[in-house]
Amino acid sequence: MKKTECLAMLLAGGQGSRLGVLTQKIAKPAVPFGGKYRIIDFPLSNCINSGIDTVGILTQYQPLELVEYIGSGKPWDLDRVHGGVHILPPYQQIKGSEWYKGTANAIYQNINFIERYEPEHVLILSGDHIYKMDYSLMIAEHKATNADCTIAVMEVPMDEASRFGIMNTREDGEIYEFEEKPKEPKSNLASMGIYVFKWSVLRKLLIEDEMKEGSSNDFGKDIIPAMISGGMKAMAYRFNDYWKDVGTIASLWDANLDLLNPKLNLDLSEPGWKIYSGAKGFAPQYISDKAKVENSLVTVGCNIYGNIDFSVLFENVTVEEGATVEYSLIMPGSVIKKGATVRYSIIAENTVIEEDAVIGETPESAADISSWGIAVVGDGLKIGKNAVVTANKMITNDVAEGEVV
Repeated sequence: MKKTECLAMLLAGGQGSRLGVLTQKIAKPAVPFGGKYRIIDFPLSNCINSGIDTVGILTQYQPLELVEYIGSGKPWDLDRVHGGVHILPPYQQIKGSEWYKGTANAIYQNINFIERYEPEHVLILSGDHIYKMDYSLMIAEHKATNADCTIAVMEVPMDEASRFGIMNTREDGEIYEFEEKPKEPKSNLASMGIYVFKWSVLRKLLIEDEMKEGSSNDFGKDIIPAMISGGMKAMAYRFNDYWKDVGTIASLWDANLDLLNPKLNLDLSEPGWKIYSGAKGFAPQYISDKAKVENSLVTVGCNIYGNIDFSVLFENVTVEEGATVEYSLIMPGSVIKKGATVRYSIIAENTVIEEDAVIGETPESAADISSWGIAVVGDGLKIGKNAVVTANKMITNDVAEGEVV
């Protein structure tokens, strides 16, 4: 087997429980994003754009759609004879299979896979972040400083730092302390969950962690603190561009609508740093001359006859005449029928919103702004005629005609 200087291990087995009904049937990295993409397209595209062509994808929760979507890796130019993309479910051992117990255990179970490529360095990535990043710059800095591990960090507002894993560093960027969600943070450098390790160091840490009784087998909680307390050299790599963890309904909604903001560096078809998609071909979109579409992203295969504003419509969505969609995400194959109104909502795949139904409400119209939130309708459901789904509801079953929930 030909040696690989750096291979990537992409953690894509998370359930994404905070996304509720959107991840009941699919893993979080497979959730649709930005019209024609899925969340996993971002780290995969970053890898190939950064010159990393050997990627292990660690799957666990509801993997079928994700595995089918990735296929041979061809859309990302990862269908290689040497390297390429590899799907890595929990390891089958003589005594049976064992679920990945944590992020570190997931890598530990795949030590044999990594060793096949004899890498000098291993890049650890998460499958649930939206960003464009040149990993080769991070790896170059990692090598230049002769670090055992380099951790990508970004500055967050100091009053939000207690929500993150915080890296406390010396002037040269060396990390002397890691604090998980500190009540009184000393710095605002938040870990992005992106790590480059010397493989020899990581292998030793993983084996020691696996043998440690009571370990949660997690990079943030166990591996990084053990490395720092053990006197190994950990460096912070600052990232100053767009990055968002889309693990909640609000952050997923925000990140999609950020695509409509020209001031943000989120051009997904940028020459030289394109985000590639595994989506198959669809018919062209049709926008009727009676339709009104403003500040929105309308994808291939859509048929639009109604009014759309500040929204993202995924492939094969239909919005009938007299229907209104505002500040919403309408995922693939859904239909918004005549006279229906969808505001501040996420409508999952293949759902039908019947005539004159009302989904979601504006923050201004909420009786209590503290309880307001994005309304979410699960996939394959039917919301009946004249039904009303109020703000901050998560709908998991059909709603009858005229029903208010």
